[in-house]
Amino acid sequence: MSKVAFAIAAHPDDIELMMAGTLILLGEAGYELHYMNVANGSCGTATMDYDEVVTVRATEARNAARDLGATFHEPLVDDLQIYYTPSLVARVCAVIRRVRPEVLLIPSPQDYMEDHVNVSRLAVTAAFCRNMRNFITDPPVAPISDDTALYHALPWGLRDQYRKPITPDLYVNISSVIDTKRDALASHRSQKEWLDESQGHDSYLNTMVEMSKNVGKMSGRFDYAEGWIRHSHLGFAAEDFDPLSEALGDLVAGL
Repeated sequence: MSKVAFAIAAHPDDIELMMAGTLILLGEAGYELHYMNVANGSCGTATMDYDEVVTVRATEARNAARDLGATFHEPLVDDLQIYYTPSLVARVCAVIRRVRPEVLLIPSPQDYMEDHVNVSRLAVTAAFCRNMRNFITDPPVAPISDDTALYHALPWGLRDQYRKPITPDLYVNISSVIDTKRDALASHRSQKEWLDESQGHDSYLNTMVEMSKNVGKMSGRFDYAEGWIRHSHLGFAAEDFDPLSEALGDLVAGL
């Protein structure tokens, strides 16, 4: 059975903005890739009605997942309906049990937006419950005993909700895949066009590239990078279990 990497984020385009480079590299290293946004992007428009924007953003997300070589998983709720509730933990846990990820890429628990923070909390709890026979998922899925390692991405803007800089534990050199990452982000055409109108041509794409460049500078080694903070191993795997670093080798630099 192939090793699996699973990226879970809040909204369509969040994976492409902060996680996609690492996900692509894991695919190149032989991992089976999976991709899920917990919310459907329903509020990401100034012009479309609910049904139209949900349809458009689902299509864009599927296209982006295809560009990344990942299996797409359907969102679970509307934007701004991501809350840390038992029912949503049960739904996320059902997906994690089906996917069986060795590497779980999730948002930062420190971020300007509550949807992002709540997805981080949901994913941690859902992964923690993956092997508990008396935790019933929705729909019911049998527990799994697989080890998993959780890695938190950097927040958008590289700062927490109090505007303080966040420093990662690990830097992943995404220089070789920055163009693929940019192309995957460009699949979210509705967001690019919306922000082009308000912020200038290609600002959406250029901001992502510039942020990746800034993280590369933080590493002191790479031109473009994504940063990651390892979650505690307790309840998930052995203390030295770090499959991301093992899979990517020299493409990873630690502090």
